[in-house]
Amino acid sequence: MIHWFRRDLRLAHNPALAWIEAQQASLLPCYIHAPEEEAPWPPGAASRWWLHHSLTALASDLAAHGVALQSRRAASSALSLLELCRASGASTVTANRRYEPTLAARDRQVAAQLAHHGITLQLFDDGILCPPGELLNRQQRPYRVFTPFAATLRQRLITPPATAPATAPAAPSRSEQRVALAATAEAEIAALHLLDPHPWHQRLQHHWRPGETSATAALQRFLESALGDYPAAREIPASPGTSRLSPHLHFGELALSQILTPLLPLLGGEGGAAAAAGAERFYLQLAWREFARHLLHHYPDSDQKPLNPRFHTGTLWHHQPAALAAWQRGRSGIALVDAGMAELWESGWMHNRVRMVVGSLLTKNLAIHWLEGARWFWDTLVDADLANNSLGWQWIAGCGADAAPYFRIFNPETQAQRFDPEQRYRNRWCQLPLATPMVDLKQSRAAALDRYRRG
Repeated sequence: MIHWFRRDLRLAHNPALAWIEAQQASLLPCYIHAPEEEAPWPPGAASRWWLHHSLTALASDLAAHGVALQSRRAASSALSLLELCRASGASTVTANRRYEPTLAARDRQVAAQLAHHGITLQLFDDGILCPPGELLNRQQRPYRVFTPFAATLRQRLITPPATAPATAPAAPSRSEQRVALAATAEAEIAALHLLDPHPWHQRLQHHWRPGETSATAALQRFLESALGDYPAAREIPASPGTSRLSPHLHFGELALSQILTPLLPLLGGEGGAAAAAGAERFYLQLAWREFARHLLHHYPDSDQKPLNPRFHTGTLWHHQPAALAAWQRGRSGIALVDAGMAELWESGWMHNRVRMVVGSLLTKNLAIHWLEGARWFWDTLVDADLANNSLGWQWIAGCGADAAPYFRIFNPETQAQRFDPEQRYRNRWCQLPLATPMVDLKQSRAAALDRYRRG
């Protein structure tokens, strides 16, 4: 059987691989890079960097089981899969679902094209706590407010999603075979040309180690050393208090069941009050991630348009290329904002508190469209996720579901005093002298409030 890897770049707790193993079938794994099928949001540069290294790690893991990962660049996933099926004689292709509306539609088309040739596309739920469409409010409508969504979801999570641990159904390979298989796979991955020719991404390797092994180790470190302090430490940008699991989850190097299995007993109080508080706060982050997926499913144009129709106007935000470029380069002249943009450029990641601050400055004080920020994050974040990115930016801009009230405008100076009082974060990332502030915070706040009142 052919397994079509997408955002499930792991062997353990992989429902599709578990099913193949239960069938006692041989495995032919493949990865197809067809970015045109993901338009208008093909993977950004930082995501492609992560993908390159995650695929390399996956290929090595498969080679250890005597299995070769086949990678190819294609204009059509369906045609590429048909070629693989004809060459191998496979009549079944497995894959774990993609929930983004564009890719869900693509998968329906692929299934139809394969079926025309007598080939079955078998899809499995993965990377989600509850399939979109199954969690509705009392009016049988999609939730648009996070708190009741999270509470209802919590009631369903009595036990983790059941996915049996699975590895490639093959015996361990000899070392010389393993080296040969991995080398061939790495050559095919290199031929995908995922790495941006700009050298900026080379610095990402100093901050991240993609792959299933690294993901599992990162989860273990977080649960053992950071979960108890998570509610407070996660708010401090200079503190290593967040899980930093988001890119591992995005690329499916971790299964949600691997997180929930140790988390649920802590939510029930088994580890004590501190562990329960940390587990509760971390659960809410997972629930917010889930909320984003459900919203994008029910409102498929929310990656492009405000969810709140009140803000379907061309007067709220303005096209300002020079100001946008200064913001992107971390040259706003506002220390916390510039530190965050420097962290993003250097590491492919930004602390969540700072993401809200830099986003607020862009959409409120500078009056630049939230989509401009979403596109920049999409290209530079290693954890760029369409649902999370869209919901996050609409929340910041005050135009989405469960959005921050439009009159909530983050003051970077107040935020810095509260969450970076010793300037450790700003001192680490602000290596260049600050430019002259590009905007007066007080005046631009008043102007933003006036714009939003008028709609």
